[in-house]
Amino acid sequence: MKKNIHPPYYNKAKATCTCGAEFSVGATTEKIEVEICSQCHPFYTGQKKLVDTTGQVQKFKKRLEKTETLAVKKSPKKKVKKDKESRRKSKTKKETK
Repeated sequence: MKKNIHPPYYNKAKATCTCGAEFSVGATTEKIEVEICSQCHPFYTGQKKLVDTTGQVQKFKKRLEKTETLAVKKSPKKKVKKDKESRRKSKTKKETK
């Protein structure tokens, strides 16, 4: 293996969560800032908490409402299937004109 190509590894890097929890981990940077950790994650705490930093849930709900309103406004179209003979007749009529 080549020497001196890897970044330095810190065995006790300090990770800080937005909830205020601090813990040490092994990493290539000395300080790490995270948005969620095991102390505030809903899976570990048992609390139902919506974690949405970019507004994806609101965008989805808005899009869902829009499609539902469009579905109500549009009436379903009736599809009429023509049999093979009627298609042939219509083609021959167009060709003769």
